Amino acid sequence: MSLQERLYEDMKKALKEREAGKLQLSVIRMARSAIKNRSIELGRELTDEDVIEVLAKEVKMRREALAEYRRAGRQEAVAELEAEIAILEKYLPRQLDRNEIVQMAREAIAATGAQSERDLGKVMGVLMPKLKGRADGKLVNEVVREILKDGQR
Repeated sequence: MSLQERLYEDMKKALKEREAGKLQLSVIRMARSAIKNRSIELGRELTDEDVIEVLAKEVKMRREALAEYRRAGRQEAVAELEAEIAILEKYLPRQLDRNEIVQMAREAIAATGAQSERDLGKVMGVLMPKLKGRADGKLVNEVVREILKDGQR
């Protein structure tokens, strides 16, 4: 079953659950809308990889908003965004932890022969396609910078 089919089936289930599935229904509808918009933008049907990219972008937007709401002390909005993120993450591949990212970053640094932070672009160019949808780009960038700065390979 493709991710889009899974989203559709989960949406039908949430519709049947009425009140209990209200938030899930809202999040899935928003996700399907973002997927549809991306499909129109590209002028083709999306693959599961494309859908993962769209969902990862939606999660990223919510995480950024989450930080702002926390700073503003809006706990109700924070709780809602956290619930939305949890729903969306069910459709994404397992996220890599920091240690796994460090390991893959070291491999990419060795493969590219990077020596300093000036080589960051080279390393990220090799690393990000491997991590697409499985790790936050900001965290990956941070890890690669630390390794290059410390000269650890």
